[in-house]
Amino acid sequence: MAEKENCARVTRSMKRRAEAAKGQEQPATKKRVVLGELHIIQNAVVPANNKSSVVEPQVQKRGAKAKAKKALPEKKTETPTTPDIDSTSDDPQMCGPYARDIYDYLHKLEADPDRRPLPDYMTKVQRDITSNMRGILVDWLVEVAEEYKLLSDTLFLTVLYIDRYLSLKALDRKRLQLLGVSSMLIASKYEEISPPHVEQFCYITDNTYDKDQVLKMEADILKALKFNLGNPTIKTILRRFARVTQESYKDPNLQLEFLGYYLAELSLLEYECVKFLPSLVAASVTFLAGFMIRPKSHPWTLSLQQYSGYKPADLRECVLIIHDLHRSKRGATLQSIRGKYKSHKFKCVATISSPPEVPTDYFEDLKE
Repeated sequence: MAEKENCARVTRSMKRRAEAAKGQEQPATKKRVVLGELHIIQNAVVPANNKSSVVEPQVQKRGAKAKAKKALPEKKTETPTTPDIDSTSDDPQMCGPYARDIYDYLHKLEADPDRRPLPDYMTKVQRDITSNMRGILVDWLVEVAEEYKLLSDTLFLTVLYIDRYLSLKALDRKRLQLLGVSSMLIASKYEEISPPHVEQFCYITDNTYDKDQVLKMEADILKALKFNLGNPTIKTILRRFARVTQESYKDPNLQLEFLGYYLAELSLLEYECVKFLPSLVAASVTFLAGFMIRPKSHPWTLSLQQYSGYKPADLRECVLIIHDLHRSKRGATLQSIRGKYKSHKFKCVATISSPPEVPTDYFEDLKE
């Protein structure tokens, strides 16, 4: 019995050794493959005594590498003609990876007919209101925005709501100021963290209108606009163009940036600018600001043309209108915006003079 048990032990130990030896030999028979070759040899197991079959996959592997090396130079990578300003931004609020898609969406949104005022609503819809009255209202709303320390985005939205409402409904001149404060109330709720109360807007009109009248007008505006309040404004798109322009300067030029904001707010005073898309006005403002800072250099670049989608010729009419506004050939009596940007807070950009004329060759197509 003892001899049988010893034999059984020896037999079992021999089996274990044999299995262990097989386990050690098995990894050597497995072929290491490149991921791209998995469709050729999947989990290939080669017998140890078959040398030719071991060499053959290696030849295939080298051949695949050689083909890959030959194929690399043939791959064409499209290099952008201008640097991507979105990917180079360190500001997380600029949403670098998504900025291009966001601005493409905003360009589509700004052209939506349901969100655009009529270019000629003063003649087609309004009977008791003139473009001069509109300019006076906007000039006063600038003072209101300064009084309550509102964002400039709120001001731009306010004027857009006014123009959209006047494109839909005729209004008596006595209620024009009511439309202005009610539109600013809506824009404040949309943009501001702590918007002014209704009573404050009543107070700023010297209590010409009470709370109920302001709230009723607010409801009328919302119904007329069908609650479509999210509009890209000139300021929204101007930020992007300002960043593109700054790329051509060695150091950030705050004066250039504030000058663009100043010209953009001046454009709000002019009824003729209503017909232009916000992106076109923003591009025109960028063009004119660059011209005023560097009169002898061309204010438009290939980068600006790529990011804006506008050629210099597309901007001509709008640039000349804003240029007249700056030189007080239009709206000379409206001084709120001019006074606002004469302060040191905005680098006194309202005091910057402009050449009397913009050279006509600046509106010709750019040469690549």
